Amino acid sequence: MKSYPIKFTPILKERLWGGTKLRDVLGKKIDNDITGESWELSAVPGDVSVVANGQYRGKSLQELIDTYRAALLGKNVSERFGSEFPILIKFIDAKQDLSIQLHPNDELARKRHNSFGKTEMWYIMQADEGAELIVGFNKNVSKEVYSSHLEKNTLTDILNYEKVTEGDTFFINTGKVHAIGAGVLLAEIQQTSDVTYRIYDFNRKDKNGNTRELHTELALDAIDYEKKDDFKVTYTKEKNVSNTMVECPYFTTHYMDVEGHLEHDIAGRDSFSIYMCVEGEAEIATGGITENVKKGETVLIPAAAEMVHLISDKAKLLEVYIG
Repeated sequence: MKSYPIKFTPILKERLWGGTKLRDVLGKKIDNDITGESWELSAVPGDVSVVANGQYRGKSLQELIDTYRAALLGKNVSERFGSEFPILIKFIDAKQDLSIQLHPNDELARKRHNSFGKTEMWYIMQADEGAELIVGFNKNVSKEVYSSHLEKNTLTDILNYEKVTEGDTFFINTGKVHAIGAGVLLAEIQQTSDVTYRIYDFNRKDKNGNTRELHTELALDAIDYEKKDDFKVTYTKEKNVSNTMVECPYFTTHYMDVEGHLEHDIAGRDSFSIYMCVEGEAEIATGGITENVKKGETVLIPAAAEMVHLISDKAKLLEVYIG
């Protein structure tokens, strides 16, 4: 396989709660005012990313996996996940509050939906003044207490709200009730899964006057009802090194503040590497090929690559791989 920084065409998603920041802040080519998500790297059936540059231009991510599995994914990753790409990468713009939701764990998702569960993390790229997230409960609750609040339309009384600013990072494990609040632009890294249990949607109606489906019964056995303070990620921001943010069975994410020229050895990783540019711009080179990435762009480096060169006057990157 030819190893080079592979770019993909973003898959843009209109959402009831979407806005214009993906266009106005990240430079995505969008002609509407309600785009909520840019799927940067996806192998979700029906939404598989297509290569936008270089030798493999026009080929889908799934075609690359089917042809070059171990070289692209890494031997260890391909043994664990077969020909499935285990990560879904997005940028999300919430002009309005998202629905309050949660994701099932692997066991439930496999049993009910033949899918992975959905562990995810968020990196806040920009937040309007006063913007916040919902993450978990503000006290321990029981299934009965939860159901009572849901029935009385007072669910928000028992939820935990977190004000956010640029650089804040959150780890959302399965079962945790959560929602992205209005005014937040973020990068999301998650397991490959599109299984979401929506439990409350502020009684909103779509453009056709319909309310969106709720998954009340499915959610009951999937929710973690315990109050936990395990979601806010603390991390160092040392320049020109990989600062660990999240390490979990599904992905490892590092924060990289690049200034100058960094030679980054990834030979022993046995995994593909993903770089999301969340501020500034940088040149990323491997296999003798250089690609420029700017804020809001993402590249995939095949596992066969041994060294990545990162060159920038000033850039902030999220580095993602399977540990």
